[in-house]
This record gives sequence, C-alpha cells and structure tokens, in this order.
Amino acid sequence: MVVEPEHASVNGRKRPQRPRRTHREVAEELRARIRSGVLRAGERMPTQAQLAEEFGVERGVVRRALGILHSEHLLTQVSKGAPAKVVADPGGALTGPAASPVPTMVGLAPRIAAAFAAEQVEVDAVCLTSISLNLALGEPLRQIHAGRLKPARIDVRILLPSRNIDLAFPVPVDGRHRDDTHTVHQRWLLQRNAQGQVLKHNLLALRATHGIDVRVSFRALPFTPPVKLYLLNGAEALFAYYTLSRREAEIGQERLEMYDAEGIQSLLFAFEQGASLRDTTFVEQSHLWFNALWETISSELALLN
Repeated sequence: MVVEPEHASVNGRKRPQRPRRTHREVAEELRARIRSGVLRAGERMPTQAQLAEEFGVERGVVRRALGILHSEHLLTQVSKGAPAKVVADPGGALTGPAASPVPTMVGLAPRIAAAFAAEQVEVDAVCLTSISLNLALGEPLRQIHAGRLKPARIDVRILLPSRNIDLAFPVPVDGRHRDDTHTVHQRWLLQRNAQGQVLKHNLLALRATHGIDVRVSFRALPFTPPVKLYLLNGAEALFAYYTLSRREAEIGQERLEMYDAEGIQSLLFAFEQGASLRDTTFVEQSHLWFNALWETISSELALLN
C-alpha cells in the first residue's frame, strides 16, 4: 500500500494531516517568496518533487502553479528537465507595465512603495473601504521610519461611498428584511470609517516624526464604485474590478448570507504613462475621471459611525 505523504510516519509518529492546496494557492505562496526575496533573482527553484512534498499536493498541482508563474514572466525553464529558475528581474515582472495582473494584495504594495520613493508623493484612490490601501501603506511607512525613504510631501485623496446611500454591495442575499440590510450596512460603515481613521492617523503622524508635509482628504460618492482605482504620482493607474460572490459572514451573534466582494483578491491591472499610447491614455483619462468626481458630485465625508 502506498502511504500518502501527509500520513507518512516520522520517527514512528504520524504527520498531522495538512489541508489540500490548490495550484493557485501554491502559486500565490511562491510568488510571495519571489517578491520578498526568499527566492532570489536567477536562483533555481526547488524540484517539483520537493515542492509537492512541502505543500502536500500532487506534482500536477505544482506543475500548474509553476505554469502560472511562468505566464507571469517570473520563472524560466519551467518545461526543462532541471528545476525552474527565477527570472533575472522579478521586480519588473511583478510590477512593471508588462506585468500580468495579480491580486491587489500582491501588486499594490510594491507600487505604493515605489511611489513613496519620490520627493512629492501623490496618491488618489477610489475604493469601497480603503482596506487594501492601508495594507499597502505598511511597507513605505516602515521604510520612512527606517530612514530609507524621505519624501518631502505626501498628498492623498480618497473617494469612498457615502454613508447615506443604499449600497449595491455588500447587501444581504435576502433583501426583504430591513434589519439585516441595516446590520450589513453598519458593518461596512464601521470598516470604512475605521480604515480611514487608521490611514489618516498613520500618515499625519509623519508630520511630527519626520517633518513631512502630509495632506489626507476624503470625499463621499453618491454611488457604490464597481471598480477600485489607484493613481500614483500622476504616472501610474492601477485598476481592479470588484467581483461579487455569495458568502456567509458572522455579524455579532448572527450569521448572514450576503453578496460582497473581497477587494484584496481583485486582480490588479497596471498602466504606466509612457509605456505605450494605450497606457498613457488610460492614465490620463483615469485622472480626468477622478478629478471630475472629486470636484462635482462628491461631498464632504466625516469618518463618523
């Protein structure tokens, strides 16, 4: 009888059973290792057999995961007999204008960090709660505190849905019960305000700690944005769709089914001014669209519950 790897004994003891991972989850973990430098540029990957053992999956799952990273131009020699190899410039493959779209949690942070290397930092964002933006700001804030980044000015403008509208999402699946609708709305509002307050506090604190001229502004939209958009230093536009799914969430002591979107998983498409006529036009039109919303139908936003 063949013993599965997760049940094989070690020193007479059974290994604990590990949950099965999909090829996308394996690719996400390996991508994170490449991004963080654990797997260095030009370095050989572990063998497929080693990866299969580590992740507790079949080799076919590993092959599909490596295929994803190859399509993203992160790996070479995937089909050769020897282990695959990390490309010479994984940073460019992950974040450059020719990069394949990646989840927001993977693609946004390095672009925000690169934007903060400028002397004058400008970030404009349209989003549902600013959770992804908050997560992405962690790295440049750490680098500023460590003295590796020293911008002179930071100007951040964020458009978020108004508290007074009927949101398109998140909403309960059964919208007939007004109490459930109110509960879901209040949960979103708490998230929106908490994330906004943390973001504002962390950025404004740089005035006192590092003497940086920081401005953070919020305005409210009269609609639920179906997409998220980040504009960086007038030169980049990062765009993602909010894709809805049906899921269950625990709110207080109650479990509710709702239609919602997990923004940190939304695929982020990158456009860079000067990369091509198409990219340049997209960046320019995105700025026109953002400024038009900011200056016309948006209103003052107070981060109050």
